[in-house]
Amino acid sequence: MRNLQTAPIWTAEELGHPIPPDRHAISVCLPTWESVIDYEEGRDKVMKKLRAGYPRFFKHPLIERLFAAAAKELAVESERVIVLPHRAAAQRAIKYIEKRAGVAARVVSYDGLQAVIVPDTAYAVAMEYWRFSGEVVTSRQAQDVLEGDGLWEYDSTELRQRLAGFGDYRPDSVFLYESGMSAVYAVHRAISSLHAGKKTLQLDFPYVDVLKVQNHFGVGTVMLHDCCGEPFDEAISRIRTGEFAAVFCEVPSNPLLRTVDLEAVSLACREGGVPLVVDDTIASVYNVNVAKYADIITTSLSKWISGKGDVMAGCVQVVEQSPYFENLREHLSDDCPDQCRLYAADAAVLDENSRGFLERIAPVNDNAEALVEMLLSHPLVDQVWYPSIHDQENYQKVQRDGRGYGGLISFTLKNEKHSAKFFDELQLSKGPSLGNEFSLVCPYTILAHYDELDWAEACGVPAHLIRISVGAEDREVLLGAFRKAFEVIQK
Repeated sequence: MRNLQTAPIWTAEELGHPIPPDRHAISVCLPTWESVIDYEEGRDKVMKKLRAGYPRFFKHPLIERLFAAAAKELAVESERVIVLPHRAAAQRAIKYIEKRAGVAARVVSYDGLQAVIVPDTAYAVAMEYWRFSGEVVTSRQAQDVLEGDGLWEYDSTELRQRLAGFGDYRPDSVFLYESGMSAVYAVHRAISSLHAGKKTLQLDFPYVDVLKVQNHFGVGTVMLHDCCGEPFDEAISRIRTGEFAAVFCEVPSNPLLRTVDLEAVSLACREGGVPLVVDDTIASVYNVNVAKYADIITTSLSKWISGKGDVMAGCVQVVEQSPYFENLREHLSDDCPDQCRLYAADAAVLDENSRGFLERIAPVNDNAEALVEMLLSHPLVDQVWYPSIHDQENYQKVQRDGRGYGGLISFTLKNEKHSAKFFDELQLSKGPSLGNEFSLVCPYTILAHYDELDWAEACGVPAHLIRISVGAEDREVLLGAFRKAFEVIQK
């Protein structure tokens, strides 16, 4: 297979190619700023060339075939079908569709999966559920059904033990889900069962769909996009009163790489009887230990722990010292039989990929710090976001001894008009997602918030922000790619 550390996928001719070049890749090449905009606007000149995409946003060709096969067998005229992995997800989807679209839907078993059949008019809402819940059928699952191999089983015990070992957790407190967002959604259901009728609190600007889960599947959320000063003090006071069902945050946050004062938040949560949910995906469990403050931890295993970009998976860890440990673990045990809802073929791939996690992440840390140093000193760069720059004191409270700051960096150029040209010229793989052994770049705000750019800007996230997930390639390859792109816009 092509080595993306030395031969990235970035040229205009490679528009729509899977990243990595694998049938089950979870990213896709969007090589120019214009192609990202055309993708967001659904233009045929991009959409017809896509051979892959991030699975919650894009229907893989195998998923398209699965949906079509189920529709041919089960649907009648003016009906559409989505296929979900299990009965509980299908039942939740029906409730969501009936509430949001105001129409009836039905569910039928289909080759070990579940087909949700909806009127044409409700199909977009059904696909909202697919995206926001993360309870998706994977391309490997679809392949096994379509090719008649049947769905197979996998003993996840060793995988869960390894994942628990990365963070020194109890293996019986680790639960595996179809995606990182499915893990977040599972936690949201769990805390909603403990504190029904209360809103959640989101601290700092979050990854887009974490906010969607809280808004669409509960009674709503309160968001504090900048956790400092008087607004943060007020939020701490409200937490102490027990106002919220839970507090959600990412440490550090995406894409601004800021770190909330978890110590202060945790103390307030204990006083108010409010669970604290922390996502550690961005810097990875290798670099941060949020268990000293969190009650429950979510992780997208698709990112650094897999490191290959060819499998979707999520994880929930219930913190043993949490006062909610038994209640949360009981709920998740009912929700996630055998502590694993990850499909067997995906679990097997993750098992293999995760064996190299510790070796991959150390050079990523070093490469990222070297790139940050270059960006901070470059005359064309305006702002740089990285945990060693922003809220360093808060980050160090959760930083593991001798570890680094992770591989995600965001930055802007002083001349906003140069952003597109710089991105187009950057000879690194370009597409959505993060956390791979190879570097991956995207114009993050355009990609994640195209329909709400003004809102994102008001929250401190500029439209021309560029985000890079740094890989473990030779450092000179990485820095050299940036030098060349800077040289082009300096001419």
